[in-house]
Amino acid sequence: MTTRKLYKISFLSAGRIYELYARKVASSELWGFTEISELVFDHSEGVVVDPTEERLRDEFGATKRLHLPMQSILRVEEVERRGAARIRDAASGEAVVTPFPMPGKAR
Repeated sequence: MTTRKLYKISFLSAGRIYELYARKVASSELWGFTEISELVFDHSEGVVVDPTEERLRDEFGATKRLHLPMQSILRVEEVERRGAARIRDAASGEAVVTPFPMPGKAR
């Protein structure tokens, strides 16, 4: 039985470090970019919901392919299992707190 490769991609965007998981990482057809595709998100139906994971799924869930400038990529790791997708502040390294959306308010 073959297992599919899984990559953890860390990249810088708007002063924050995003950490996402994907099945494919390749050179993009766009010069100077790296193509990330088949993004992997936690689809658990449990009671506990991670608001950061939810925010990343809202932002990137419908993304077919993500083309990242090579300069923004900090690290690409091949991992055995998926961890939590995160957003951290680039200066401090602290996790960015994503509040739960309030009923009746737009995000």
